[in-house]
Amino acid sequence: MAENNPTVAVAVLGTGLIGAAIARNLARKGFHVRAWNRTAEKAQILTADGVQAFDNPVDAVRDADVIVTVLKDGPVVHKAMAAALPGLRKGVIWLQLSTVGVEAIDTLAALAEENGLLFYDAPVQGTRQPAEQGKLVILASGPEEGRRVTQSVFDAIGQRTLWVSDRPGASSRLKLALNAYIFALTHGTAETLAIAKALGVDPALVVEAVTGGPLDSGYFQGKAIAMLKGDFTASFSIANGVKDARLVVDALTGTGVQADLAAAGLARFQRVAEAGHGGKDIAASFLADA
Repeated sequence: MAENNPTVAVAVLGTGLIGAAIARNLARKGFHVRAWNRTAEKAQILTADGVQAFDNPVDAVRDADVIVTVLKDGPVVHKAMAAALPGLRKGVIWLQLSTVGVEAIDTLAALAEENGLLFYDAPVQGTRQPAEQGKLVILASGPEEGRRVTQSVFDAIGQRTLWVSDRPGASSRLKLALNAYIFALTHGTAETLAIAKALGVDPALVVEAVTGGPLDSGYFQGKAIAMLKGDFTASFSIANGVKDARLVVDALTGTGVQADLAAAGLARFQRVAEAGHGGKDIAASFLADA
């Protein structure tokens, strides 16, 4: 594990649920943290944690050694970084943590190359709580050249870094496969509980039957209990589920793989979103047929 680098200045672009937690953890570890968000108030709140807030991305990235993007999707990341270019110098490290999909990650890598930035494709596994605890898993792809500084940032925000490739793009592709698994688990849990209820069985008995057996997992327990309690406080919203599930389906175009579960999961997320639950956690898949 690399040592943290307190002398490093890090600009975090995007301070939503994950970005804010990342900024706070970096500040706690002694990094000089600068932040910008499209909704300025979300960045301003972080000043209480020792983070400098800026009204525009140009000022946020000026004099930064590392840029961290944690924004909604590829086009939003591209827009923010394109706007920030006047404040950037060649050789700055860019850590791209957003889930953006195959096409967008290649576009962002090209933007970095055109402007002399050292680019790392590094989507994360983990939602709000792991981010707040500094226990994200980072899926990293990028050159050897800047890894010492890069790893020091990753160590401050995550519990583990998996180096996937020395070329950007591989990590974003892996993230899509992992998201497909997460969505299958979520929808499978939701539908199983709904089936039990529809057949006149207390769905809590499903959880009791699974607990401690080979089908049990922390993820199942967390989502199942949330579904049964009706607690859909977002750590990963339905709206983001729609976005990410669509990225999975779109990425498979032309591969010959017929991803039935991914396509059905996207349709289920869309149905829940259309029912007005887009801001709720993906556990609200349970409400698909409510």
